[in-house]
Amino acid sequence: MVSITVPPEYGWVVLGAGIAPVVTGMFVLGGAVMKARKEFDVQYPNLYAVPKYHKHADEFNRVQRGHQNYLEGSDSYMIMTLLGGLKYPLVCAAGSLFFCAGSVLYQKGYADASLDAKTARYKKGGGIKWIGWMASFVSTISLGVSLIKG
Repeated sequence: MVSITVPPEYGWVVLGAGIAPVVTGMFVLGGAVMKARKEFDVQYPNLYAVPKYHKHADEFNRVQRGHQNYLEGSDSYMIMTLLGGLKYPLVCAAGSLFFCAGSVLYQKGYADASLDAKTARYKKGGGIKWIGWMASFVSTISLGVSLIKG
């Protein structure tokens, strides 16, 4: 029988995986989308602006895409952080800072219409989110292997 002990530092993991992504996704990235909706006059229920219909479709869609990218990966990131944090709580908690800050920078780069859309997301530091993602990924693999070995 394998048992798991929750380390005292796990509270940082809970904050990093449970609170930081919500603040990042809803308030910071979501707030940027709401601001862009007003600025570029993209009304609900449209998730994206329609090219040739909305005058600033590309500008709005770039902001929205930066937020959507975060939403596509945040659930798996949080699960990995909660699991990997059982073995490496401080690594995963620090990784949450990288993931969240990098996601904001990713959106800022993507939203900058003066940059090429293919590389814009990484031009303002968005790549640091992958440091956080890898910390949780490797920590989760390590936990899984430890549990298999007993």
